[in-house]
Amino acid sequence: MTEVNQDIDLSLYINQSAIQDLGPVIEGVQVWGPVTNQAFRKTFLEWYDKESRRLPWRESKDPYRIWVSEIMLQQTRVETVIDYYARFLSAFPTIKDLAEAKEDQLLKVWEGLGYYSRVRNMQVAAQQIMNDYDGIFPDNLADIKKLKGIGPYTAGAIGSIAFNIPVPAIDGNAMRVIARLFMINADIQKPANRKIFEAVGQYLVDPDRPGDFNQAIMDLGSSFETPKKAMPELSPLRDYTLATLTGTTDTYPIKSKKAKAKPVYYQALILQNAKGQVLIEKRTQHKLLNNLWTAPLIELGTKANQDLPITEKLDFLLAESKQNYGISPIFMRKEIGQVKHVFTHLIWHIQLAYGQLTGEDEQRINMLIASGEEDYAWVAPHQFEDYAFPTVQMKVWQAYENYQEMQKNK
Repeated sequence: MTEVNQDIDLSLYINQSAIQDLGPVIEGVQVWGPVTNQAFRKTFLEWYDKESRRLPWRESKDPYRIWVSEIMLQQTRVETVIDYYARFLSAFPTIKDLAEAKEDQLLKVWEGLGYYSRVRNMQVAAQQIMNDYDGIFPDNLADIKKLKGIGPYTAGAIGSIAFNIPVPAIDGNAMRVIARLFMINADIQKPANRKIFEAVGQYLVDPDRPGDFNQAIMDLGSSFETPKKAMPELSPLRDYTLATLTGTTDTYPIKSKKAKAKPVYYQALILQNAKGQVLIEKRTQHKLLNNLWTAPLIELGTKANQDLPITEKLDFLLAESKQNYGISPIFMRKEIGQVKHVFTHLIWHIQLAYGQLTGEDEQRINMLIASGEEDYAWVAPHQFEDYAFPTVQMKVWQAYENYQEMQKNK
């Protein structure tokens, strides 16, 4: 027997709302019937035609452009993506350009968007398209899903928008809208429950205009059906949405709490040479921020180590500098700034330690750079554009610049 995944008897609202008939039970959810579904689609798409957001990636049905936008929009606000989208397409106007791009250039164009695995996966997928599909983006769901980094949602978005394939695009926005439509009580944090929303979404999606339907869901989820401070009474679907009809909008979707992000404590070493340049290193041995440039980072382990008395902390930093880099900087006795950066599962707390290198230490680093054995470089502020830095490092630079400005004004 299929589990009931709904908090209401839909039949109570027949002829008491815009719901006129009953349809099948899908994954434990009673949906409305074909008469209501047709009226629902018509109402929704008429609203979309009048009120849809004017976004640059909606000006084309080119699957490459749609793909770029969908990957960028993962975990990132629309307002932020617009400028990145234009720069990315200027740098890599075709799939071939993306496939052949040098990683440093790729990461630099993506700099600040975060979640860098997204753009690395895009390049692998572009290479797949060049090798397996003669450089032409595949036009069927099975092949689209074979591309690196493309999951069910992105495949649904590209398939429906670019190729008019009648398939839903189910992400957090869509699950929120659908959960409120039918008062679905399945926890959206549990991956196994995704199939419920995909099945209901497949029933709802307009077969003639699936791309517009999915984009209408996106617009509704970012306007009247937002996670907080929703305005369901203004929604074009208010007479279809059971959560609105029952005054329970804030109850849906059901969402269990995520695991608390783990704090991690670092000391960033701002090491300056005689020319005023600062040492940076490429994170080639790390999963997080791999191949991006940062100041040398020393992990402290616990907050207690971050709060050590200054003499003990300096001894620790000197020992770590000697062990990791073979150098003995002359450190200031006080940190010059602090940075906090939140990842999905981690919170980095970073103190900035400022140090000058002796001529001998600088020579040692220069030998490592010249040998190519280690990924180090000296950088001045006017050279920042030459390197791909993660957002956390840009915060470190800002803290460093703030310190320098304070010194000038003393």
